[in-house]
Amino acid sequence: MVRAITDDGSFRVVALRTTETVRAIAAAQRVKGEEARWLGELVTGTILVRETMAPDLRVQGVLQSATSRDALIADSHPDGGARALVQRTRGGSLVLGDGAALQITRTLPRGSAHKGVVQVTGAGGVSASLMAYLQESEQVASAIAVATVMDGDAVVAAGGYLVQLLPELGEGQLAVMTARLEDFPPMATLLRDDATTPESLLAELLYLMPYAVVGSGALRYQCRCDTQRLRATLGTLPPKELESLIAEGKDLEIECDYCHVEYRFPVSELRAILAVD
Repeated sequence: MVRAITDDGSFRVVALRTTETVRAIAAAQRVKGEEARWLGELVTGTILVRETMAPDLRVQGVLQSATSRDALIADSHPDGGARALVQRTRGGSLVLGDGAALQITRTLPRGSAHKGVVQVTGAGGVSASLMAYLQESEQVASAIAVATVMDGDAVVAAGGYLVQLLPELGEGQLAVMTARLEDFPPMATLLRDDATTPESLLAELLYLMPYAVVGSGALRYQCRCDTQRLRATLGTLPPKELESLIAEGKDLEIECDYCHVEYRFPVSELRAILAVD
C-alpha cells in the first residue's frame, strides 16, 4: 500500500495490491469463483476506506445478500492485517449485485463507531458502492476502482486505487483528473500486468502532478484469534454455562470462523477459568 498527496493539496491517492492477502482469505474461507471475486473486492475496498478515513483505526465492510441474511464480511486493521468471513444461514443463498447492501463501519478515535449503508448496483459493483458510501456517509468525493482477477476458481490478482478530492482542488486540476480517469484502463486490465505496483499506479494517476508519498506499508492476511483471547471470552460466560460445560466431562473444542483453526480447552482449564471468575 502507498498513500500520497499532491503538492498543491488537490488530491489524496491510495494505491494497493492485495493479491496475496485475497488469495489467503479465499483459501481460509474456502470460496472460489464469483464469491471469491466479490470477497476480494470487498477486502480491497475496506482497506482503501481505512487508509483514507481512519489509517490508525479498524474498519469493517459488510456485503449483505439481496435475498437472505447471508453476508460477506471484511475486517481491516491498522497494522496491515486483514481477514474476512463468509456468513451463511441454513438454506440461505448469497445473492450479490442489485439489491444487496454495503455497510461500512469504522472505529472513531474515542472507541465509538461510525456506520453507513448504501445499496449495491450491479453495474458499478463494489467500486461504485464505495464511492456512494464516501459521498453519502462521509461527504467525501472520491473515485474508486477495485478488482479481483479470476482464472476459473483461482485468484490471479487483486488491488485497487482511491483518488480523493481535497478542499484545495481547483477547476483546472479537477478537469485534468476527470479526463485522466475517463481514459484510465480498467483495474482488472492493469492487475493482469505483473509490472503494475502501487507505485506505478500512483505515477500514472498523478502524471505531471508533483506529489509526495505520505505513507506506505505491507498488507497481509491475519486472523486475530488466539488461545488467550478465546480464554478471555470463555471467562465472560455466566458461571452456570461454564458449570454445564464442565459437567459434560469433555474437552471444549472451538473452531475460529475466520481461519478455521481449532482450539481445545480441557475440562481442567474450564475449571480454572470458573475458579478465576
